Amino acid sequence: MPLDNRTGLPRMVRTGNPGLNANTFASLPRTALADERMTLQGTVNKSFLMLVVLLATAFWTWSQYLTTNNPATVGLPMIVGLIAGLVLALIISFRMTTAPYLALPYAACEGLVLGGISAELERRYPGIAIQAVGLTFGVLAAMLIAYKTGLIRVTQRFRAIVVGATGAIFLVYLVSMVLHLFHVATPFLYGSSPLSLGLSLVIIGIAALNLALDFDLVDMGVSQGAPRYMEWYCAFGLLVTLVWLYLEILRFLGNARQR
Repeated sequence: MPLDNRTGLPRMVRTGNPGLNANTFASLPRTALADERMTLQGTVNKSFLMLVVLLATAFWTWSQYLTTNNPATVGLPMIVGLIAGLVLALIISFRMTTAPYLALPYAACEGLVLGGISAELERRYPGIAIQAVGLTFGVLAAMLIAYKTGLIRVTQRFRAIVVGATGAIFLVYLVSMVLHLFHVATPFLYGSSPLSLGLSLVIIGIAALNLALDFDLVDMGVSQGAPRYMEWYCAFGLLVTLVWLYLEILRFLGNARQR
């Protein structure tokens, strides 16, 4: 099996998704590979289940917000979902064996946050939420087709570019949050100027390319006979990417409607 020249790890285990990282399969005990093994169908089923849970809790916060038209109604659930989701994501990322127990609660927490955000933007820009959902699933389908047909080949160079670009994006977001604490605006990220919209499209493209890395990692996990609990872990990683992609599309559509 080809190895990464820099890390010495199998080259296919590198991905830009923080939930699916360079140690995902390389760090697994060799004895674990003899137990029940990860399957593609199992990963798909668990990804679908997590998505259903996310949509269920998102619908709850959505309905609560639109019924009362009061942000305070869902303020606490969103804060709880944000904090708990972050904690659960960190635990799962560092302790892969917890994925079967924490993946669904993580999806529920993400739904609480996404439902509130989507409802707020829906109130401002009617129809934006369904557009964002449709575009997200459209991008997912397009990337899956492109990956399966070989239109997108996940090579070492491809990985390096996507991982580097993803890291740069999160660094920019981190700097932006720090500047915001000091009341320094970053209109190029959140405005409706051509530069802001163009940058938003680039970020959406990078998020979409991360899906190809996730697909490739799942394929490699199946081919290596990873333990069954890795189905939950890979489903978690895919959901992380989908949530990011949805939020970026939602932000782009909101900024575009400001023009």
